Amino acid sequence: LSDASDPLPLCNETLPEAEFTYAGQAHIVRAEDPSSQSDDQWEEFLFIRANVKGPHYERWRHFHGCGRYFNAVRDTVSDKFLTTYEAGAPRPDLASLTEGLK
Repeated sequence: LSDASDPLPLCNETLPEAEFTYAGQAHIVRAEDPSSQSDDQWEEFLFIRANVKGPHYERWRHFHGCGRYFNAVRDTVSDKFLTTYEAGAPRPDLASLTEGLK
């Protein structure tokens, strides 16, 4: 992504945002046994997401390239990407990413 501080973690390139598609909130964990979930729990998993004002963990796909998914931290106020990282990697610490932004 062109305004991210890190290049795309899989292709090691900095590319225009038009090459990517948003794929939802990152780090959503699916129940090990979905059939054991109540309707309310299943609804929450499928539809309820954080609506953060500020840094937000997101999932993206390099749609017009390698096709793979990766995660990013994007500030929803400024629309700037603070970092990108591989899907499955732990969340980066927000404090270290937002130092000096205030």
